[in-house]
Amino acid sequence: METIARGNGLIRVVLIGSESTGKTVLARELAEHYRAELVPEFVRDFAVQKASPIELADTDAIARGQMTLEDEHAKRATRMLIQDTDLLSTVVYSGHYYGECPAWIAAAAHQRRPDLYLLLEIDVPWVPDDVRDRGTRREEMQRLFRDAVARSGSAYAVIEGTWEQRSQRARAAIDRLLA
Repeated sequence: METIARGNGLIRVVLIGSESTGKTVLARELAEHYRAELVPEFVRDFAVQKASPIELADTDAIARGQMTLEDEHAKRATRMLIQDTDLLSTVVYSGHYYGECPAWIAAAAHQRRPDLYLLLEIDVPWVPDDVRDRGTRREEMQRLFRDAVARSGSAYAVIEGTWEQRSQRARAAIDRLLA
């Protein structure tokens, strides 16, 4: 499987954080604003199609599916790739739900780390859906994401506030990266 090479001139920005923080909506907005290629979140469709709880055994398929999406979109990107998530989310959720994550996924997450993480905070209302299940544990989950992003070795910006402020802060962080 081809992997996204670091230092190939393609700028990668990943939105990350707990459930229901506006990652998907903001990722679409940023991709449109910067005329960048948008990589969707693989696991959401995987979970809907599976129609039963995700298990540790599914993490390989989830990680491989996410990497395939990233690589396909990277081939079409000219300057920037905006990602709704990446493998670091798989590492965080696998560790939380199952107490472990396959070592190859953690290694791939490190190898494929982006130029910038936009860490979306939980200061917006949680909206339930058929996939989300941690509405009562948002702070616990967000703490795991904060720690993982801080340890990742990538630059990151904390994105919080109203929907308008989030958009402005995310664009400001990307603009600083591009400067």
